[in-house]
This record gives sequence, structure tokens and C-alpha cells, in this order.
Amino acid sequence: MRSAAWLDEGARQAVHGLKYGGFPRIADDLAAAMGSVRPTTDGSLALIPIPLARRRLRERGYNQSEKLARALARQWRIPVLVDVLVRTRETATQTALTPDTRLANVAGAFGVRNVEFGMRNGTAGINSAFRIPNFTFVLVDDVFTTGATLAEAARALEQAGARRIYGVTFARATIPDFT
Repeated sequence: MRSAAWLDEGARQAVHGLKYGGFPRIADDLAAAMGSVRPTTDGSLALIPIPLARRRLRERGYNQSEKLARALARQWRIPVLVDVLVRTRETATQTALTPDTRLANVAGAFGVRNVEFGMRNGTAGINSAFRIPNFTFVLVDDVFTTGATLAEAARALEQAGARRIYGVTFARATIPDFT
């Protein structure tokens, strides 16, 4: 897991512009800052954005993680696999949740759609989209707070047969004191 910046006030404003302000073009600038977080690997890389719940996608009109992934893909010259990871259910927004409730909130919230057949893949290794052993998947999200979302997304990919999974975000938040 690597992040390009700490979530200070300037980074927070940029993320809020991308996520809530209706400025998807900011993704290009954030991706430029993320250039140095590219994982090093011997095999091929592919980016996988964290999917939004359908309701949030309708409200926002775009997925900020997908915008970041596409901007990174142009910069790093690697593919983006948009429809591989899917939300299996709606979840509450993570912004006001404690670290423990964040984990519970996203538990089981992701599944993997089989690229070859266009179906969710419930059995590891059988008809799996991840047959290439030296392929590395890079999950892309805007902010890393507790890591609950990225960990749950990685778990879904691992269950589908992925062997190497990294995560990259524009910013990393310091975890607030909930006591």
C-alpha cells in the first residue's frame, strides 16, 4: 500500500473537489502526484479502481477511483480493469465511522466478475479471470484511512485467484482519535 501525500488541508480540498465538488478533471493532477507510487514488479500490472455503490454513482455521476485509475493508466501506460471488481451491496459512507465499524461496514461488500464470461466468480481458480500467475493487480482509491476498503477489495480478488495485489491512493489520512 502506497500513498502519494498525507491528507493535509490542501490534499483534502483536492480530494473533496474530485469526490464531491463535481471536478473529475482534478484526477489528472492527483494522478501526476501519484506517479512515484507505482509498484515495482517483474510481471504485468493492471489497475483496478474501487467500485462505487450504484446509488453513489448515480448521485455523483462518476467514480472518483475510476477517474484516478484511468489517469494513472495513461501515465503508467498500463490497462484499467473497470468491471472486474464489483460492489455486492450498498454500504454506509465510511467518513464518520470508527476503525472497527469501517471493517464491519465493508465486510463482504465486494465480489469479482469473471472477465471472460461476464459473471461473478464464486470459486477460486475455476473460470477465473486471474489465470496469469505473474500478473499484479493494483487497487486504486482516493484516500487510505484505516485500509478497510482496500483490504476487503483485496480479499475478494484473492478469493478469485489473484496472487499479487497492491494498493495505491492519492492521500493517506491520519486516523482520528475516537476515544
